[in-house]
Amino acid sequence: MSAETPVQSAGTFTRLRLRFRDWRGTRPFWAGLFTLLGGIPIAYFPYATLKLGHMSLAMATTAGAGSLIIGVLLVTLGLTMWFQSATRVFAGVATILLALVSLVVSNIGGFLIGFLLALVGGALALSWAPGEPPVEAEGERHGADAPTGEAAPDDTLHDPAVAPRFPAASLEKGEDGEADGARVTGGHRVG
Repeated sequence: MSAETPVQSAGTFTRLRLRFRDWRGTRPFWAGLFTLLGGIPIAYFPYATLKLGHMSLAMATTAGAGSLIIGVLLVTLGLTMWFQSATRVFAGVATILLALVSLVVSNIGGFLIGFLLALVGGALALSWAPGEPPVEAEGERHGADAPTGEAAPDDTLHDPAVAPRFPAASLEKGEDGEADGARVTGGHRVG
């Protein structure tokens, strides 16, 4: 490759992966995923029929409708965490309560699989906090001469809040006419 070789743009997969990564970083993604995955076994096991050879084992109980409701609500709360991240506290508390109720209503919370997944998802939703966007200083330039986002060396900051605390004055000349390495700041000799 030479310097004149045109840069190829990122492929479709890379663009989609980066967009998904940005989307995932702005919401409680893992909390929603664990909650959604916790709702599936809670809703599934009461209606599943396991076959062992010629023997059928049905886990259907009288609380099958309750299990279905809890499972659907957990899936809905998981999607709510993804798409309405402002309601994460409510969704986290509701997820933990539904996980606890599923212990007695639906086959020990989907044989503890759904219970544990939903409990972890609710706890993650409660502990997630949105990140703050980076604050940019007023003196920063985003041109070609400062590509890293840092202020270029010739920039001067005009904000008094970020100005140097002690402005440097010119060097004093000693008795012999040479600079003695001291500077005057605000009327005081320093150095």
